[in-house]
Amino acid sequence: MLRGRPERELAAWLEAEAVGAAKAHAAKEQVRVDPGAAGEPERKAGEEQPKEPAPAQPRAAEEGDARVPPRPPPTLPMYQAKPASAQGLFPHGKSRSKSRSCKRSSDRSEEYCSPRPVTVDSSKARTSLDALKISIRQLKWKEFPFGRRLPCDIYWHGVSFHDSDIFSGLVNKFPGMTEMVRKITLSRAVRIMQNLFPEEYNFYPRSWILPDEFQLFVAQVRMVKDGDPSWKPTFIVKPDSGCQGDGIYLIKDPSDIRLAGTLQSRPAVVQEYICKPLLIDKLKFDIRLYVLLKSLEPLEIYVAKDGLSRFCTEPYQEPHPRNLHHIFMHLTNYSLNIHSGNFVHSDSTSTGSKRTFSSILCRLSSKGVDIKKVWSDIISLVIKTVIALTPELRVFYQSDIPAGRPGPTCFQILGFDILLMKNLKPILLEVNANPSMRIEHEQELSPGVFENVPSLVDEEVKVAVIRDTLRLMDPFKKKRENQSRQLGKPLASKEEPSDSDLASASAGSANPEAHLPSICLKQVFPKYAKQFNYLRLVDRMANLFIRFLGIKGTMKLGPTGFRTFIRNCKLSSSSLSMAAVDILYIDITRRWNSMTMDQRDSGMCLQAFVEAFFYLAQRKFKMLPRHEQVASLIDLCEYHLSLLDEKRLVCGRSATSGGRPPHSGTPQEATPAAQLAEGRPPPCTNGALKLSHSRHALS
Repeated sequence: MLRGRPERELAAWLEAEAVGAAKAHAAKEQVRVDPGAAGEPERKAGEEQPKEPAPAQPRAAEEGDARVPPRPPPTLPMYQAKPASAQGLFPHGKSRSKSRSCKRSSDRSEEYCSPRPVTVDSSKARTSLDALKISIRQLKWKEFPFGRRLPCDIYWHGVSFHDSDIFSGLVNKFPGMTEMVRKITLSRAVRIMQNLFPEEYNFYPRSWILPDEFQLFVAQVRMVKDGDPSWKPTFIVKPDSGCQGDGIYLIKDPSDIRLAGTLQSRPAVVQEYICKPLLIDKLKFDIRLYVLLKSLEPLEIYVAKDGLSRFCTEPYQEPHPRNLHHIFMHLTNYSLNIHSGNFVHSDSTSTGSKRTFSSILCRLSSKGVDIKKVWSDIISLVIKTVIALTPELRVFYQSDIPAGRPGPTCFQILGFDILLMKNLKPILLEVNANPSMRIEHEQELSPGVFENVPSLVDEEVKVAVIRDTLRLMDPFKKKRENQSRQLGKPLASKEEPSDSDLASASAGSANPEAHLPSICLKQVFPKYAKQFNYLRLVDRMANLFIRFLGIKGTMKLGPTGFRTFIRNCKLSSSSLSMAAVDILYIDITRRWNSMTMDQRDSGMCLQAFVEAFFYLAQRKFKMLPRHEQVASLIDLCEYHLSLLDEKRLVCGRSATSGGRPPHSGTPQEATPAAQLAEGRPPPCTNGALKLSHSRHALS
């Protein structure tokens, strides 16, 4: 029997009711708070508790691990879900036509669908948490303070890369950075560069490693004193693993070093003390400058445009036996001077015991100092120091995140402690892998009772550094830039965009950083790469070292790998047999393994490989200066390895095609190899040996 008119009207009414119920449910779902949006559940102000107890949510949902599934819309009696499908509705109340329109738009270009906010895991931020929270709030990103099972875009760790296992996203720590900036490791890395380029690396005080080099230290000091009886030096002893001024003391003679049992359990570095620092208000001070290492390969370095100046709290006098123990006069560490009764907390950036570096520069500028020259020298110091650190950092990186395996992208903020001498020459004191990002200080209310008080000076500098680091590392930045470029282009489709498409496009084209100040981090590398690339000889040696490691994840070169290196680079000869190569490997490896604390792997570490490379370069190119010897040997090795790679490539192609490999050797190709085999350096291909590059002024 055909359905009559009343029945058709009833069906239409039921259909309209279903549509209305679905829309009401969609509106209710939009109001409901997403438990994963901010890392913890939220409740609207004034909202009443439900009378019936709701089922307990798992902890993962409270921490943003998963969205709570919406309840299905109520169904009417005698009614199926077919009419809703016929009207083009989805369970969340979105129309089919709108969804298709958005999909078509994303197929043409992605400007019509605004990207989701960047997610940041701050569960391990520690002392930098307050500054990080302010930065995330200013950027309007999403923070997960209790962690998240789902992957986040950025992980912010307070101490080490190895805080947890991360297989994707970005993490603000490099593997091995903490080990690399320890005082002993840093001194060794800079010493290698001083052997190659002594004039370029004279910003780091002469150093000796204790206890290994104690006898050398005594002998060299005695020799200099015998040649110049008027020389009365002062030395500063710094424990290798010390921080915040712990264990640092001054001496006038090597016999004053505290040898009784401490150096064996706690190695140290002894350095020449800078006796003539620049003074302001008769006080010694240093500079904490923040440096962002954005990438290792390619190398990207940014320097903050402002930093902190930390003052001693006792008027400075040149060291003599009666004042060597006055730590408030000689040591600029904030953690020490804050306990002085003369420490001045100030909300002004230009007064007190902690000020902004920009206020110091303004004061120097008023006295006629060339501030551009000061900044140029500081930037040069930073770039050269990072160049000294990157070779071994790359070895750490390939060990923890081998090529072809999942892993995060790393970046890191470093704290450079720099001292200005009286002649305004910058001196590197140390590098901190985990510089303090606290934006408050302790204030003693009564004896033994302290309270954390906000520090406006710290907040002004540190929040800007963290916020702008996040802006530079924003994983959606390129996507938004592509969207903004494509917004001006005509649509590829012939159909007209709908009103909803245009609204989405205008929303996506809005600059999310329009309300923020300009970025406080200035790129210095690769911006000035042409002036400093000639210094990257050890980086090229690290490439050779990593190539012959053989096993992914290892950091030390075995004897077979070293022999393969010698053989493939054709370094053996009648005067250097493979037996002599084995003896060289054993002697250098044994000595370096006795000096290093890490005995996890046996074999040749990178610094031992560099020493062996120096020895081979000196044997082959005796008449050249040290840096030209090393550069020539690197060119020779790279040349032979490139020929080997080309030969393997040609053989691989011929094997797949079944043809005969063409002869690739030509007289032109053999010329550089012949020159190098005779001990003559090949023509420089990249201008690596032009030392004048570094003397260009940095704009």
